[in-house]
Amino acid sequence: YVGLPKNHPQSYNTFMFKTLFSKINIKQKNVHLPNGSTFNNNECEKYESLIKSCGGIDLQILGIGSDGHIAFNEPSSSLGSRTRLKTLTQETVKDNARFFDNISDVPRFAITMGVGTIMEAKKILLIASGVSKTTPIRKAIEGPISSMCSASAIQMHPKTIVMVDEAAAKDLKEKDYYKWVYNNKKN
Repeated sequence: YVGLPKNHPQSYNTFMFKTLFSKINIKQKNVHLPNGSTFNNNECEKYESLIKSCGGIDLQILGIGSDGHIAFNEPSSSLGSRTRLKTLTQETVKDNARFFDNISDVPRFAITMGVGTIMEAKKILLIASGVSKTTPIRKAIEGPISSMCSASAIQMHPKTIVMVDEAAAKDLKEKDYYKWVYNNKKN
């Protein structure tokens, strides 16, 4: 989020350290997150350069928003986009209000890795669970590739894994086929 200091309880920095980095063996020098405390276009360019200087992204781990967005690539985001400032939709602000005392406290802007940047990762892992993810997962996996569902771009990535629970997979038309493929894959 733009405008939140990195130590704010709802900053992405805090979230990533609390839910992932504190649970794995990673050196602090290998953690790179954009600085959203204030917006500066140079921060986006610096982040893109850092990704390139590190040899790219080996594994991109993604969640999915209720409208099918990945990262903060809201509906209508270019599928070729790079790291940039993005205005959040009213739906995203409403969805994230549960993390703040008041909906008016939810930031309206975020720095996000673009879809184009995400698609350059060597591998992509998208994880979703729960009935609230049923529609976005169906659109991402079986819908048309569209900027209105930025997650649908993963259909074009040659090394994507999607992990969902039964609730999130409920409306997939081909879920029996996906299970068959999984159960019959070669190691």
